[in-house]
Amino acid sequence: MKILVIAPHPDDEVLGCGGTIKKYSKRGDEVYLCLVTKAYTPDWSKKFLESRKKEIPKAGKILGIKETFFLDLPSVRLDTVPQKKLNDLISDCVNRVKPELVFIPHGGDINKDHRLVFEASMVAIRPKPGCPVKKALCYEVLSGTDWSASFPKKEGVFVPNVYIDILKNLKGKLRAMACYKTELKKYPHPRSLKAISILAEKRGLEAGLKLAEAFMLIRDILK
Repeated sequence: MKILVIAPHPDDEVLGCGGTIKKYSKRGDEVYLCLVTKAYTPDWSKKFLESRKKEIPKAGKILGIKETFFLDLPSVRLDTVPQKKLNDLISDCVNRVKPELVFIPHGGDINKDHRLVFEASMVAIRPKPGCPVKKALCYEVLSGTDWSASFPKKEGVFVPNVYIDILKNLKGKLRAMACYKTELKKYPHPRSLKAISILAEKRGLEAGLKLAEAFMLIRDILK
């Protein structure tokens, strides 16, 4: 099976579905990653940018990602990019990979880049005749999904209805996240290794599992 993970920023793929990526790659599925944005000077230092170049492939190797596509759009300034351009770039990636399963960020996240990528991804995976995508899931990102306001629109809240057992893959997820030294924080920040482990335990409890990642189902086409 071909799988495409669409991530607004480097590390979103790990936080959102790192355990699932590891699980699927270990069983022989082809997992591809589309990184939508990149950091840039002077907002980020040259040292940060050099570190980031090394972090992405290290994390990808641990998770077993087959290939990473870089769209190189400006991070935290995605709202300056024409929506059609963003739609087209993500659509091109979907058409190139032809995935059966797609993971995208949640549309209610506090980060606007996440929301814009969600909207563009929904355009890219429209169920037109011939669309290869049979299943689409939204993932949650610590310090992005959990910090979003639950009011006044309750439909913007992340309410998981799909759980994937990552009992044998949490260690791989943590190792991959540890590669992102530029993003990793100390507990009790949600983007810490301990917080990631706590969330995996919580999501596991919700599904009668020890450790899990949670998702919201967008679409599942059965034959």
